[in-house]
Amino acid sequence: MKTLFVTGGAGFIGSSVVRMLVAESDVRVVTIDKLTYAGNLDSLAEVLDAPNHRFARADIADAAAMRALFDEERPCAVVHLAAETHVDRSIDGPAQFVQTNVVGTCTLLEESLRYWRTLPPTTAARFRFVHVSTDEVFGSLGPLGSFTETSRYAPRSPYAASKAAADHLVRSWFHTYGLPAITTNCSNNYGPNQFPEKLIPLTVLRALRGETIPIYGRGDNVRDWLYVDDHARALLAVLEDGTPGETYNIGGNGERTNLELVEMVCALLDELAPDPSTPDRRTLITFVPDRPGHDKRYAIDGSKIQRELGWNARECLSTGLRKTVAWYLEHQAWCERIHAGTYRGERLGLGALV
Repeated sequence: MKTLFVTGGAGFIGSSVVRMLVAESDVRVVTIDKLTYAGNLDSLAEVLDAPNHRFARADIADAAAMRALFDEERPCAVVHLAAETHVDRSIDGPAQFVQTNVVGTCTLLEESLRYWRTLPPTTAARFRFVHVSTDEVFGSLGPLGSFTETSRYAPRSPYAASKAAADHLVRSWFHTYGLPAITTNCSNNYGPNQFPEKLIPLTVLRALRGETIPIYGRGDNVRDWLYVDDHARALLAVLEDGTPGETYNIGGNGERTNLELVEMVCALLDELAPDPSTPDRRTLITFVPDRPGHDKRYAIDGSKIQRELGWNARECLSTGLRKTVAWYLEHQAWCERIHAGTYRGERLGLGALV
């Protein structure tokens, strides 16, 4: 049985990839995760003890730990999702984003290259390093157009800058050393198991408690929304059939302003979990000062992955959002465990370094 590494596999997107691989493929998955505040073993509960799964608590920036795992497990591929991802947190504490996203990626690349060079030629030719990145590295779009694989990099937050640096490192390992690496850049993900600091789960949980729902600025910033399981399927398509050295953009064709998105969530909650005291949860929406450097619009042109790898999103925003809201309604205990920890739903990203 082939073994495959998934870094950040206890996180939101990573856990979707792990669950899919363990349940639907014939590979053995080693989940590597540091279990920071956003890593959650509950997201892996259904596969954690599966015979074709191993969980390894480790930091990708720990070279000795990575080397030991490579030497012990001898993987055929690495799907690299481990990252600090929240823009607001990067504004308050950028150093951790540099440590994980830049130093961690560099360390993982070094150990992947060292291991890859020990493989027999036929095995080395099949090895893959899939690096998962974001559309935020491209900066802010105007009212028209979409990001393509050749769009200019123009990151505007510490998070985006750290991911851009990681992207450049991955590509340099391909061009300089020949490591068979592939980069993906995705739009905003949503779905079950997402940490409640992100917009959709934060909206759901605050609305259920009858609390105000904060929206930055005028709510007219636009994002393209991608259902997390669709993203996971895209990553598996890249892993299976992607070309080393190439980049693939992954989008959901789900552009909405932040205000429109929150209003959609409120309407679903009013339908699925009506509250007589607040029959229209849109009345909870409150506009708050915008965050520094807030990009105006993101949109992904996903035609390359559709054309070359045959991937298409299965969920549109309306169907995916309904599934997502229903999941949070059915898993409120999961959410309460999150809030019993270090995160209380407080406002982050006001620009004061910590």
